[in-house]
Parts: sequence; structure tokens; C-alpha cells
Amino acid sequence: MNISHWLLTPWLLAPCLLGSALCSTFASASNLVPPAGYYAPVQMSDKPSRSCAAPPKPYTAKLEFRSKYEGSDKARATLNKTSEKAYRTSTQDITELERGVNRQVMFYMGRGDRQQLECALNWMSAWAQADALLSTEGNHTGKSVRKWTLGSLSSAYLRLKFSSSQPLAAYPRQTRLIEDWFVALAEQTVQDWSDLPLRKINNHSYWAAWSVMATAIATDRRDLFDWSVAQFRVGANQVDADGYLPNELKRRQRALAYHNYALPPLMMIAAFAQANGVDLRAENQGALQRLAKRVMAGVEDQDAFSKRTGEKQDMAELKKHAKFAWLEPYCVLYACSIDAQTYKAEMGPFKTFRLGGDVSQLFSPQKAGDS
Repeated sequence: MNISHWLLTPWLLAPCLLGSALCSTFASASNLVPPAGYYAPVQMSDKPSRSCAAPPKPYTAKLEFRSKYEGSDKARATLNKTSEKAYRTSTQDITELERGVNRQVMFYMGRGDRQQLECALNWMSAWAQADALLSTEGNHTGKSVRKWTLGSLSSAYLRLKFSSSQPLAAYPRQTRLIEDWFVALAEQTVQDWSDLPLRKINNHSYWAAWSVMATAIATDRRDLFDWSVAQFRVGANQVDADGYLPNELKRRQRALAYHNYALPPLMMIAAFAQANGVDLRAENQGALQRLAKRVMAGVEDQDAFSKRTGEKQDMAELKKHAKFAWLEPYCVLYACSIDAQTYKAEMGPFKTFRLGGDVSQLFSPQKAGDS
């Protein structure tokens, strides 16, 4: 990781002392931009500050983790509770970082609690200084953890980066450290998930593309943006005429759940691309909307998925409302159907650390575009 390593001393969190003009220049918008909701100002509150715990220990070991489907056949659909427990134990610090930073950013944006802002920056800086999650040794699950973590952190960070309140203007050195780390993670993610055979491109590739897209916007990296868009196009062109993803149908009883799981990263990439003048809605004859409609129909009636897979669908994951956070960008990209509006009203507001926190808050200020 070719970045300078700064000590976490108080000056890292000291307000910008170089003059307001220079601070404003530092915080000015880049060429690549997020959707409009990311410009929301910080809301102020007189509620007492929340305490900040020490950051979880940076993960610097090999990215080798057990899969929760360990021992399953090619469908990768049978849960192994023992290996799942081992996975959760070995990734505990990583998960704490993801969830913690998202909570801290949401509390800061909603209450103006500067201690929470500085807490989030300190946590990410600690991991950046340690070159965390950058090991090139690992397995498929480890590479998956890297891109999930990058997406969680960089998408939360976007709220700070682009807020009209310019909260990062006071912390130029620390934000540079964090952004350099994000870029290093994104560049490794590109290596991890590029040039895969079509039979192996599934939701993992879409989530990798989302993490790279969020980083591209945060760091104004057009090459990363272009890679993410290219991965989206591969995904969109996997959607068949009936709205199915063949590689997700292979998950048999979990096929519907994984079709739904593929939608959040694809929908977010499309929304971010749209904000930068790249309209992906027509790709493969409207594949993204076709996929969304297939999933919504499947949630109402699983028979079509059961017939395609030969298995009764496992609906456990689809009972979690956060899994449908993709409805927020969907209803910005398209004229939202009555069914989609109903789902949003019943399940929202949507909060998920995989997409950077309060997704409903980020997309509700916008109006749906033409379908």
C-alpha cells in the first residue's frame, strides 16, 4: 500500500487551520458525484454526545475464512452451522468495524455529534494505517469479505464526503489516509474479481462492483467507475428474457433469495452511474427492471422459482426488510409501480450497513425518473 503512515496523534483530528478558502477547496465536489441525497446537510441536535470506544483490532492476517456453506454441493445452498459460527468468530472485528462506522456516521449526520464523526474517522484511520484487509493471500470467502467491507465503509464515507455541511474539510490529512486505503482496497478488489468465466459471475461480482463504484465516487477515480459500470453490464446481460439470473438459479432453494440479493448492488451502481450521465436502464432491453419485477413477483408467489429450480424456496432471508433496500434507488430510476410503493411503505425505512446506512434517507428527497 503506497501511502504515508501517520501516527494517530491529536493533530490528525484538529480543525483545518490553513484558512477557510483552502478548507473549502479541499471539500469541493469532484468530477464524479453521488446521487442528490448524499449532499444532505448535517442535522443538529442538543442531545448529549455518545461515547467512542476504541477501534476493533485491524485485521492484517491472510484473508482465509470458512464458508457458511462449507461441505455443501455445487448449489452452495445448504447452511453449515458449525462453519458459519467459525466464520462469524473470525470476522468479528471486521463486522464490528463495518457496523460501528455506519452507526457513527448516521448518528453524526442525524445529530451533529462531532465526537461520532471523529470516532468514525479514527476507526477507519486505524485500519488504514495497519494496511488492514490488504493481504493477497486468501480464499474466495476472504476476497468476498474484503469487497463487502470496502462497500460498507466507502458508501458510509460518501455521506461525509459530499454533505453540504462539508464535515471533512477540517480533517484533510486523515481523509487522505482513509481515501488512499480505500483505493488500495478497490484496486485489489478489481484484481480479485476481474476476468472471471461467465459461469462464475454472480452476486459476488455485483457486490464487488458496488464497492468499487462507491470508492470511485469518494476518490474521483474514473478508471474504477468505468470498471464498475463494465461489471454492471456483464451482470445485466446475464438476465434472461424472463428476468432470471441463470447463475443464481443454481442456488436451488435459495434462488429467489439470491436473485433479491443481487439487486442492491446492481441498483446502486445504476443510480450512481445515472448521477454521472451514464444511463444503464436500457442495458439488455431493460434487464434491471425485468429482474426487479421477477423478484417482486416471486416474493408474492414462489411457484415460478420453484418450477425453475425444482425446489421449494427458502424464504427466511426475505423476511428481513433490509434485504429490500434496493427499492429506494429503484423508485428513483423508474416510475415506481403500486406494488413497489406498497413494499416500500410496509418495509421501510431501509437501513443496511452494506449500502452505507440509511438508504431511505439518501433517496427519499429525489423523484422517480422516466421508466
